[in-house]
Amino acid sequence: MSAYDDFAKEKQEIDDLLLQGYAVTGMLETLDGAKVKFDQGEPGSESVELLLLTADARKYVTTLVFAGLQKAQ
Repeated sequence: MSAYDDFAKEKQEIDDLLLQGYAVTGMLETLDGAKVKFDQGEPGSESVELLLLTADARKYVTTLVFAGLQKAQ
């Protein structure tokens, strides 16, 4: 699988979670990749953790977080 295919798969997983109403609530960078935590806004709802291995996917999710922060201001 090419590097772009790996990125496209991870980007699709991120987009799917966002479309389901999840929001990024935490990120932890490790040597293995970035662990991104997604939560739904409802109390008691489940959270999902996604391990992003590609640098492009990590940049993509970081860009989404910063764009959301700018909208909030």
